[in-house]
Amino acid sequence: MRRYVLILVLSLASACQSSSTLPPLPSWQSPKGHEHVDLGMIRELGSGQSLTPQQLIARLAVAPHVLVGEQHDNPDHHALELWLLQALGDQRPQGSLLLEMLTPDQQKQADVVQRDIRQGQYPADLPAALGWQKGWDWALYGPVMRFALAQPYPVLAANLGAREVGAIYHRRPVLSGTLSTSDAVREKLLAQVRDSHCGMLPEDALPAMLAIQQQRDRRMARAVIDAPTPALLFAGSYHVRKDLGVPLHMADLGSPERPIVLLLAQVGSDVQPGTADYVWSTAAVPDQDYCAQMRKPDQ
Repeated sequence: MRRYVLILVLSLASACQSSSTLPPLPSWQSPKGHEHVDLGMIRELGSGQSLTPQQLIARLAVAPHVLVGEQHDNPDHHALELWLLQALGDQRPQGSLLLEMLTPDQQKQADVVQRDIRQGQYPADLPAALGWQKGWDWALYGPVMRFALAQPYPVLAANLGAREVGAIYHRRPVLSGTLSTSDAVREKLLAQVRDSHCGMLPEDALPAMLAIQQQRDRRMARAVIDAPTPALLFAGSYHVRKDLGVPLHMADLGSPERPIVLLLAQVGSDVQPGTADYVWSTAAVPDQDYCAQMRKPDQ
């Protein structure tokens, strides 16, 4: 009993200490959802329990592998990712940061840039020095990159390169394992591939696109397993989902560690139990009908 009381006292003291060192939370930048009852709420999906940012950080800080799922065009998600990096770094040394937005072809450039920044030599054009791909909006990703590259831990590529994607499209590799290859997983991912391409992909292209999606998840899983711990991955939400993505591939690769998954989700999103460990509800960006834009005939 005395030992239990001592542990409880130490835990409470640690929580108080951690709350005093957390950086201030960023203000909401996205214009929608500011009146929503769930705005800013952090929930543990398994229990439905609400958590404070301090409680969330305390749980993430002890995990060897944390996967954070974002909506790529939501500025609040990127602001919270920067906050997570800062807050976790205040609790313990960060081992590595992995990014879906970097490919193996860019790793050498990232290493050189990081070495130069540590030596006080900041590149005049950071995106150009990194070979940053235009598909990732630098205005959104720049703050995280500027912060992370100045830190002592490595910033690591977690995605496939363009040549690898082309090779997979033309010759689909066999995916090993039983969890990531189940019919249920493949059917859900096929539906997501159809939806993300607005139903405009020919049916005979779907198997190749599914293979690319799953090989991306497999690459991210391998990268997380091999990365210095504690490792933090930032990627699109579908990639990190417990029921579809990287966690299944980590298990199929034999990893004994169960990663912790945090989804950043716009208020009103339907985030089901089993998809993540935690969900943080954020403000929302305006809906954009990408499908209508894709179907619009050239003027």
